Amino acid sequence: MTQPPKKSFALRLDPALYDALQRCAAAELRSANAQIEVMLREGLAKRGVTLAPPKARRRGRPPKTDNAP
Repeated sequence: MTQPPKKSFALRLDPALYDALQRCAAAELRSANAQIEVMLREGLAKRGVTLAPPKARRRGRPPKTDNAP
């Protein structure tokens, strides 16, 4: 079962802000995009907005199927 695609949009940031964001992301072993998502979720939670937790993506290779003739 595939997940629906994520919403994409253009985001313009001050270069200094983006550099700081990249440093935070690198420190937590995330991409800048994932870091933005985490920070937005934290900010919303701080304001009392509740969201369903993100669905965990399956990682690794798909399970082997036994289709041997």
